[in-house]
Amino acid sequence: MILVNIMNISLSNMGFVVFLRGGTDTDKRTLPIFIGATEAQAIALHLEHVTVPRPLTHDLLKTVMDNLECRMKRVEICALRENTFFAKLILEWNGVESEIDARPSDAIALALRCTAPIYVAEEVMEAAGVILDETTQGGAGSNAEPPSHRLAPAEALKQKLAKAVVEERYEDAAALRDELKKLSQTN
Repeated sequence: MILVNIMNISLSNMGFVVFLRGGTDTDKRTLPIFIGATEAQAIALHLEHVTVPRPLTHDLLKTVMDNLECRMKRVEICALRENTFFAKLILEWNGVESEIDARPSDAIALALRCTAPIYVAEEVMEAAGVILDETTQGGAGSNAEPPSHRLAPAEALKQKLAKAVVEERYEDAAALRDELKKLSQTN
């Protein structure tokens, strides 16, 4: 297993991507994983230290784990089958270790909240890892989506929609959703 760090979350023309990079200077491979907007937002909010008025799903799960005195030991991105990544949460409760199947995006969001390490299986990194230069990744310290002024109109609307949902401004979110639908129908 390869210990990885989150290098970047980016918005591409195919959706959100989280970039995981090996934790050593000798391994320059980066694993890009496409993730959903909700999970990308959960990861980005945590990386940017943004406090939301009410707990998100990953925050809720961490609170439940804390109350049950269940500890997350690590996350393992363990397989790649038919272009789908698979992950496991490795938990410890009352001295017993358990493995729970999870989507990598949820596993990463929860690992951040639990300050648990994230590992990628060597065979997964070998199959899907790429070598990116710093400009492709948006710089080593970049953890958020590109600013909306650089995005296509639809992508900017998607970002505004995601923010409205997190801030629980559902009327604004509905209006943005409708605007996004109109825009996609004209293309």
